[in-house]
Amino acid sequence: MTRVFSGIQPTGDLHIGNYLGAIRNWSRMQHETDAIFCVVDLHAITVPKTPGEVGAASLRLSQLLMAAGLDPAVCTLFVQSHVREHTECAWLMECSVSFGELSRMTQFKDKSDQHKDFISGGLFTYPALQAADILLYDTDEVPVGDDQRQHIEITRDIAERFNSRYGDTFVLPKAVVPKAAARVMDLQQPTNKMSKSLDSPKGTVNLLDEPKQIAKKIRSAVTDNDGEVSFDFTEKPGVSNLLSILGAATDRDPASLAGDYEQYGQLKVDAADAVVALLEPFQARFRELEADPGETARLLKVGAEKARETAAVTLARAKANIGFLAD
Repeated sequence: MTRVFSGIQPTGDLHIGNYLGAIRNWSRMQHETDAIFCVVDLHAITVPKTPGEVGAASLRLSQLLMAAGLDPAVCTLFVQSHVREHTECAWLMECSVSFGELSRMTQFKDKSDQHKDFISGGLFTYPALQAADILLYDTDEVPVGDDQRQHIEITRDIAERFNSRYGDTFVLPKAVVPKAAARVMDLQQPTNKMSKSLDSPKGTVNLLDEPKQIAKKIRSAVTDNDGEVSFDFTEKPGVSNLLSILGAATDRDPASLAGDYEQYGQLKVDAADAVVALLEPFQARFRELEADPGETARLLKVGAEKARETAAVTLARAKANIGFLAD
């Protein structure tokens, strides 16, 4: 069975772009692959956080993922810092990647511009930890967006270099962009992806927004002036975004949906109603999980123990191939 790994940072609330574009695919994927999903809390501290912030966010994100359909009885779901092999393997990866390779990473350049007052060493070596996350599990495929392909490419480069130096150790993972993933853009800036890390409250529909909030945001979405409904992200990004959201929420092709509308108003109403209906059971399930944090913690502990069964074997193999003195 194909092994799949994906991680998500506990920063910001999840929005419909996360759900329609990725997490809903994860919930389907867990029944078709050996799926491993990780809340990557160690990555979250590459920029300063207040004490307790990351832990609370990790619990909340885990509950959001479970409410969205990830079943700990089917997939492996855990928190990164609960599996210590990640940090130990990350050092092996840092020693297998060059300064030049790390300095060319787009994400480092972007985040350095956003946090000029303090640029941590962890922000620079982030790709080495991410490589460890992936390689520890003999991962075959990593579902990503196009903007994350560079990280999988450097992971493969690191693994190939390690294998060349020390012998066959790591599986070379492949980046996979799920075909069914929806393209969800900011409702107010439809040429930008909807993002949980950017400050655009009116353009972002969070999964826990109240139904009235959801409807208001979608009905206030930017379109254009000509009134024509067509699916073309280049010429009509606002309208195309609404069609994409409606299509994903109703499992219909967004391009074919365009023929059902002669005006934007009804499209906005239908898109809002579809999203509200889609999120109703998700929000109810989240409230159940939120009321019992101890059970979430128990499930994450089980997931971490399951993850360590694989990670420990891979790390031991890597250390043995390097030739470290056995402990």
